[in-house]
Amino acid sequence: MQQSGHNGGAAAAPVVLGLHIGGSKTHAVLSGAEDDAGLEITEARANLSSVGHQGADAVLRRIAAIVGGGVEAVCAGAAGADTPASRAVLSALLAEHFPGARIDVVHDTRIILAAAGLEAGVVLVAGTGSVAWGRNREGREARSGGYGYLLGDEGGGYSVVRDAVREALREYYAGLEPGPLVQSLMAATASVDALQLMDFFYAKPEPDHWAGLAPLVLDMANDGDPAALRIQAEAAHSLASLARQVLGELGLDLPLVMAGALLVNQSQLAAAVARKMSLEDPSLVRILSQSPVFGAVKLARQLIGQ
Repeated sequence: MQQSGHNGGAAAAPVVLGLHIGGSKTHAVLSGAEDDAGLEITEARANLSSVGHQGADAVLRRIAAIVGGGVEAVCAGAAGADTPASRAVLSALLAEHFPGARIDVVHDTRIILAAAGLEAGVVLVAGTGSVAWGRNREGREARSGGYGYLLGDEGGGYSVVRDAVREALREYYAGLEPGPLVQSLMAATASVDALQLMDFFYAKPEPDHWAGLAPLVLDMANDGDPAALRIQAEAAHSLASLARQVLGELGLDLPLVMAGALLVNQSQLAAAVARKMSLEDPSLVRILSQSPVFGAVKLARQLIGQ
């Protein structure tokens, strides 16, 4: 858990809490005014689909203990908040820990659009997983992907590393010496060969564990490794396909916001996705420049009419 200081200069303003509950961590910002950086808290993940009800409850309890009382509104953007039932469970937990506050739970793509300062647009996220979501100027919404690592998430960090493990197995059964990418992956996992790497992959299936190695693969693509470049190209194709589907439903003139650790931190992957989009106006594509949690703070303020 990490914290930063609180700006107490706007204490008289209504206090709101924004939460970004991602696949690997929970980021919270308590804010007393629109220009207040507020209290920032980084906690363990509270994703219901990953840690269950008790795990999420424990994380939110710790955050509530740090934040204290007086919170008037809470907005949580949560990965995996796909159904009314899952949103209702998280809303109930938040209401328990922040009594009297107005509560809203949305999918985390919604807070990214708000963090980009947009009311209409398409969000493409590539972190542990992948998803595209958008809303047009008429208020119609569309979504593609975000089904989790067992059913989709192509182009996300887990998918990138899974493809690298497949490359290791391909080389092994072709009787080839491990290439530079596979050697790096085996070194990072203390694997003696591709078969042990496969055993490790099945023994520890948690997506965020393997997604943490995606930068290794993409950094090697940046260095020109052929196998890593193939994997990066496939990831870019998958991500662009998600965005194109949503833009096709909502309007090709909408801005596209790219977010998530892979797109924010891996400029070559982001550039490859942008090229594959083939949009008439390249200026419509942007990289999210601030943390998604500040979109949750903005939506929390809207709950109290600010």
